[in-house]
Amino acid sequence: MTDEKQEMVDRVYAELEKVIDPELGVDIVNLGLVYDVDLDDKNNVQIEMTLTSMGCPLAGTIVSEIKNSLKELQEIGEIGEEVDVDIVWSPVWDKKMMSRYAKLALGVHES
Repeated sequence: MTDEKQEMVDRVYAELEKVIDPELGVDIVNLGLVYDVDLDDKNNVQIEMTLTSMGCPLAGTIVSEIKNSLKELQEIGEIGEEVDVDIVWSPVWDKKMMSRYAKLALGVHES
């Protein structure tokens, strides 16, 4: 990956850190919900992520928030055509995927 592309991926992750899971109050990156961010040569963004549970009633809200947060990145272009969010269930999310910050914020203790 080129330095420019990596910088853009890093900027996408930074914007995703502004997307807060409405139920838990912690951002989706620190919760470990974002599995991958990929950019093609035209800066179209493909995000692979999961949710804390299947059938999460807030899935649509989270996807909308992702697309809204990426509007801040002028390089992405028109949102809706250029950002694809793929929700996957494998691997299944587990609290072990959370960052130290998220574990502290939610009072999760390592076992």
